[in-house]
Amino acid sequence: MEPAPVPPAPQKAGCMVGLFWIDAENVHLGTPGATATSEVLLAPDTLRVTGATAGEWPWSEVTALKVLGAPARSAALRWAGRAATVAAAALDLWVPASPEEMTVLIGTRGGADVEVVVQSGAASAYTRREVDLSHELLSRFVAGASSPAALSRWWEVRSETALLRSREREAVLEEWLAEP
Repeated sequence: MEPAPVPPAPQKAGCMVGLFWIDAENVHLGTPGATATSEVLLAPDTLRVTGATAGEWPWSEVTALKVLGAPARSAALRWAGRAATVAAAALDLWVPASPEEMTVLIGTRGGADVEVVVQSGAASAYTRREVDLSHELLSRFVAGASSPAALSRWWEVRSETALLRSREREAVLEEWLAEP
């Protein structure tokens, strides 16, 4: 039996926290996988989309930002999925799946509402709380009450690619939400 291809990992060293992928250069919604056809990049001053629906908007022009289809499962279902994957791999039956896709909805003052498909950064799924906290943070970016700069600052201090457990990711999201 021929080995199955392994889905490409993100191209750069970085870390997933909630719906965000943070690396030395960008804050992404979703992961910057090699097969991604578009990306949503969050900068302190602008929201930028690459790919077929490319565009760039200052935060003052963004009226809504939401992610639909983020895979969220309970801890029990995430653990069951991991156990099934390990068992299938041990039996040489496992074929790696591509990352799940999510849809980013961007509303703008100019009426140019945009939908962008991005890849999930979660190996199995996010926690429901992680998705909710991420959406709360996105709402704060849109309202001007917070900035993606907080995520970049966190990366500058941390700069490691270790995987965070779901509770650790939730704690980081809560820390960002507590910042002015």
